[in-house]
Order: sequence, then structure tokens, then C-alpha cells
Amino acid sequence: MITVSIIGPESTGKTTLAKSLAAHYETVWVEEYAREYLDSIGRPYTQSDLLEIASGQLKKQKEGRKNANKLLVQDTDLYVIKVWSEFKYGSCDPYILQQLDMQFVDLYFLTFFDVPYQDDPQRENRNERPELFDIYEKELKKSGVPYVVLQGDHSKRMKEAISTINNLL
Repeated sequence: MITVSIIGPESTGKTTLAKSLAAHYETVWVEEYAREYLDSIGRPYTQSDLLEIASGQLKKQKEGRKNANKLLVQDTDLYVIKVWSEFKYGSCDPYILQQLDMQFVDLYFLTFFDVPYQDDPQRENRNERPELFDIYEKELKKSGVPYVVLQGDHSKRMKEAISTINNLL
């Protein structure tokens, strides 16, 4: 099983790409649990909520792995929660860092911020997308995991992602 995670700043096409790749490869994609969780709590989130989000994301990833067809596409993973926590709160819970060290992903797609920003009640960092992109890229470089930066419109991103994934399959 090949696992691909899509990470990057807000409103950079991660979900659209995850859905499209899953459809192309006739497999499942793992949705971002944070949206579901934040919709359910009915209040502003706190740093401690990120632990619940991380646990929920891990559970969704485990379920996705059971149903995937040779390829699992993840619309986010613990890197997003780590970056989110450190950017907003200045730190990240050790449990999230521990789980991040234990996760295995074959390939990351890092989405660039060259697509129009779309407002969403859960989005907070419209103007910080360049800064957040740099943080994500530094994290990926530091960890040594394989990654590809995807830029351009959806069609261009899909072509590059498919070509890269096909080289892994």
C-alpha cells in the first residue's frame, strides 16, 4: 500500500486534489478530521482540542487504510496539526510529536499558495499562506521525507501528482 499525504497552507487545493486523486485511482481518501470536530464543538477551539483532532485524524487514517485500493490518499496528516499548533500557540503537544514520528507516509504533496483564497468560517490565515508554506517545507526538509511541491491550476497539479504516484506504484 502506498500512502500519500497532501499538506500545505489553508485554501491551497488540498481537498480538491485528494478527492480527484482518489477518483482517478479508484481508491479512498481520508478527509481532514479537524473540520468535522470543529463543526461539532460549538465554540472556539483551544490548543487542547488539537489532541482530539490528532486522535480523530489517526483513527480516520487507520479506517482509510482498511478500505484503500493499493493507494491511500490523505487530505492532511499530523504535520498539519503540528504546524497549526506551533503557529497559533507556539508549541505542540508531545503526544502529537510522538505520533508524527511513528507515522509512515511514502510521499507528501505540498500545495503552493498560487490558487485563489476561498473564504471559509474555519480558515484563519489568509495573509499568512506564504509564511505557512515556508514552515511546511522546512518541516518536510528537516524530516527527510520525500515530497513534491505542487503548483499551478488543478489540472497541472493532477498531472504532476499522477506522474509521481505512477512512479511509486
